[in-house]
Amino acid sequence: MLINGRDLLAVANENDFAVPAFNISDYAMLNGIFDVSEEHHAPLIVAIHPDELRHTGTDIMASIIARAHRSTVPAAIHFDHGTTYEQILLAIQTGFTSVMIDGSMLPFEENIAITRKVVEAAHAVGISVEGELGTIGSTDSEAEYGTSTIIYTDPDDAVTFIDETGVDSLAVAIGTRHGIYPATLKPELKLDLLERIKAKLDMPLVLHGGSNNPDAEIAQSVKLGINKINISSDIKVAYHQKMREVLADVGLREPNTIQPPCIEAMKVTAAQKIALFDAAGKASLY
Repeated sequence: MLINGRDLLAVANENDFAVPAFNISDYAMLNGIFDVSEEHHAPLIVAIHPDELRHTGTDIMASIIARAHRSTVPAAIHFDHGTTYEQILLAIQTGFTSVMIDGSMLPFEENIAITRKVVEAAHAVGISVEGELGTIGSTDSEAEYGTSTIIYTDPDDAVTFIDETGVDSLAVAIGTRHGIYPATLKPELKLDLLERIKAKLDMPLVLHGGSNNPDAEIAQSVKLGINKINISSDIKVAYHQKMREVLADVGLREPNTIQPPCIEAMKVTAAQKIALFDAAGKASLY
């Protein structure tokens, strides 16, 4: 069942769980993510950011839309970390049911201005919008972009941002980083800050860059009001680590021999996230 992000996350907000947003970058990963979500009766967000869309090409969207329509679980197709109005228009034209405009690197008033402009365009055609306030850190050049120093979301600024833009969900900066943490960085969430933000905003909040954060912190963030968690690096590491093992057999060449065990490894990681976010079985709420 294909739905937009607003309808998907409204149920999560009302029932205190988080929907996993799995970033995919090929067709095999796509099918694996749908399969594991259906096996665990969990709602799903298929996320694709601009670099991934350049890799797959926009023609993949027809397949994703078709797969979502025949899925037994509710699914939104989310354009992740769009940074320009033109990118958002492409996403709308291509068939995404949810878009993120990331103006977090801009001055506050400029972030509001571009986010409001995106909301006006997307809402006109029934597409939901996620905004971002504050910045997510970065760990390496393989991850989505971020900043070396995290700028945390200010709760009062968040209220102003929502009032001025009308976004359907808000990505907050409470201490996460994109990518896999090196040994020199300790992942740690400011859960007290999350509580203060949620007390002011009774709406779906989003956590980006959750890879490597302790499970206990992530689970607590869900209890405190996070309703969407982006998962990219964790599933890709599982997928490609298994691929390296499989390709140790130099005689293999067929994707239908190489990829299935990689997908199964990815599904193990995805299933753990579904359980951690308390999303298993929640498809029945839709």
